[in-house]
Amino acid sequence: MRRTGTTRRGALTATGAFAVGAVLAGCGGDTDDTGSGRKGSAHSGARTAADGTSSVRTEKALRTSASGTTATLLAGYERVLTAHPSTATALTPLRDAVRAHLKAVTPGAAPALGTARSRAAGPAAAVRELAAAERAAADAYTALLLEAPGELARLLASVAAACSAHAYLLTELAKETPA
Repeated sequence: MRRTGTTRRGALTATGAFAVGAVLAGCGGDTDDTGSGRKGSAHSGARTAADGTSSVRTEKALRTSASGTTATLLAGYERVLTAHPSTATALTPLRDAVRAHLKAVTPGAAPALGTARSRAAGPAAAVRELAAAERAAADAYTALLLEAPGELARLLASVAAACSAHAYLLTELAKETPA
């Protein structure tokens, strides 16, 4: 008899489709070269200064903010993996993806891992906390998109999509994890 409900393969397939859609949506160009295009477009920040120093500062600030968010998320994974070794099989690939995100968004040397506080007593509660942290990170990256220049906007959209996928997978994992 076939199992009903969400399978890991189905979730990963849906996640991949979502991520590809997000990346493709971010690849559209802004054809208005006059600078009077849409307010808040991904390219408007790049046109703010003739010498480009403003856009460089903006990108560095956005990357610093994104790397802080990612470092805190990575610290959460490390804390859960240390406190609940039984979750290592499921959480290690997600933690490694977050580590890759940190490397991609960080301008220069990686920041120190943020602090992650937990109130969870059991592994299921800890996984639910990680799911909530992933959702919060996705929201933070999405908020940064309004200010980001083209390539950074695409990167942030991709990382936000991955965080949303991680949140979904973690939510499903929490249902299967013994309390």
